[in-house]
Amino acid sequence: MQLEPRAQTLLKALVERYIADGQPVGSRALSKISGLDLSPATIRNIMADLEEMGYVASPHTSAGRIPTPRGYRLFVDTLLTVQHIDEQAVGAQHMRLPSQQPQKIIANAAQMLSSLSQFAGVVQSPRRESVFQQIEFLRLSEKRILLVIVDPRGDVQNRLLLTDVDYTPGQLTQSANYLNQNYAGLTFDEVRNRLTGELRQLRDDMGKLMHVAVEAGSEAMAEGDDMVIAGERNLLSVSDLSSNMTSLRQMFEMFEQKTGLMQLLDVSSKAGGVQIFIGGESKLVPMDEMSVVTAPYEVNGRIVGTLGVIGPTRMAYERVIPIVDITAKLLSNALSQP
Repeated sequence: MQLEPRAQTLLKALVERYIADGQPVGSRALSKISGLDLSPATIRNIMADLEEMGYVASPHTSAGRIPTPRGYRLFVDTLLTVQHIDEQAVGAQHMRLPSQQPQKIIANAAQMLSSLSQFAGVVQSPRRESVFQQIEFLRLSEKRILLVIVDPRGDVQNRLLLTDVDYTPGQLTQSANYLNQNYAGLTFDEVRNRLTGELRQLRDDMGKLMHVAVEAGSEAMAEGDDMVIAGERNLLSVSDLSSNMTSLRQMFEMFEQKTGLMQLLDVSSKAGGVQIFIGGESKLVPMDEMSVVTAPYEVNGRIVGTLGVIGPTRMAYERVIPIVDITAKLLSNALSQP
């Protein structure tokens, strides 16, 4: 629903004041800070309309109003004025590590997000491509085989396979050669689909070994996905998030389990650009009082992960959004350098 200009101005003033001091905002305060030449009665009528539309709410303990998740969403989507942050100054201060140390760059980016926002910073490690360049089978003992997977970057993953059949070294070499000659450079999902129709001409035992290897290889590649979180303790000083034990438990369960947070970051990477997930609105955020601002980052033009800031719903979005955006660009540049 499109709000008329006076209602937009009042909602923007209310959200900004509430973010600044955390107190419900009354009509008298709005008449002073909004810059509108309106009577208190007119302001009260407009605020009543905003409340009826679900953009603001009245706490029981106060005559003032606070923004709802819907109000925050309208604010960040259409009313927000994003601050300018000097990208070069930020980069000079925080991104000095060479590209030969990608894990340190990622950790540094998470710390940068935390220190600049004063909340928690999170960086999803680059997703490992489930593509193999070469596969080898090494017979360790009877019915025990070491699967060696080399990806296009030269990284090596090992998996122990326990088989029903005692394969000879010749059979293992034949199976590895078949996979490398026919499927090298494909993802394990692509190999799985093609194997189903192409292995009828091979012996059943050999086909079974290849299927086991593809499943194990897919799992090995998926295990590379992880994230780095910095500044969780900053959130303990945010009363909105640490005011009761239930909130604290939800917050640290999110950091400990990581599954829900990883899902949120995956969704963000597919959307592109800066995304804002507001608690009470997004089912991906476990707490009504929490918001997550994210952006994807790239390596040589390909999106490989997502980073973001985790903080209270009552955060200064106009500062956090450019912090996340700039950090994503700096991280992309740092990891893409030859």
